[in-house]
Amino acid sequence: MEDAITVRDLVVDRGRRRVLHGIDCTVPRGSVTGLLGPSGSGKTTLMRAVVGVQVIDSGTVTVLGRPAGSADLRHRVGYLTQAPSVYADLTVRENARYFAALQGRHAADADRAVADVGLADAATQLVGTLSGGQRSRASLACALVGDPELVILDEPTVGQDPVLRADLWARFHEMAAAGTTLLVSSHVMDEAARCDRLLLIREGRLVADDTPDAIRERTGVDDLEEAFLRLIRSSEAGQQPAGKEAS
Repeated sequence: MEDAITVRDLVVDRGRRRVLHGIDCTVPRGSVTGLLGPSGSGKTTLMRAVVGVQVIDSGTVTVLGRPAGSADLRHRVGYLTQAPSVYADLTVRENARYFAALQGRHAADADRAVADVGLADAATQLVGTLSGGQRSRASLACALVGDPELVILDEPTVGQDPVLRADLWARFHEMAAAGTTLLVSSHVMDEAARCDRLLLIREGRLVADDTPDAIRERTGVDDLEEAFLRLIRSSEAGQQPAGKEAS
């Protein structure tokens, strides 16, 4: 089975600054793949390229077998931006039902999406009265309501308390087990262990594209944050990371 996302030699410039430097990576179908790296490392730019809303300078991005941004992908890909993308003067339920109608879905689908993100008790509240974390979850419900094949989530757990973060990650894995592919970005390295596969990015360059266990083995450490640091240091030094012999 083909990968859900294939990125080849992707280069993106903004003004005179190169944001992505020849990125090559894949995202397997039916997985939760984490895109991790510091703020400003290029995560959002890469996600925008996958969704098809980012102007690229060279390279290719293939999504579900089609060029990124193809019209027939609109109802197959869900996208959650960092900034909430919901209407402040509508309730949580009204927002979800509006986006459900755009996708040809029923009100019951919208109500289920609201419950799935832990907002059932706030369904009748105006989005404008919600906390930042609640507003982010309202946006997430709207991104999921169409039951997309591929879901792109840009830092969905920012501002959530630990219990809700755990609940959201459990929901992500339930979706993956049912066949949905998720690409989830975060700058919090303790979320790396929750992913099936990791894309580690720094300063617009891919440092690793592998499973958490393989990255641990490659670097010789169990802590993924320390593994990331070792990968960075070895790439800067032009050396093979500790824990793996050169082939």
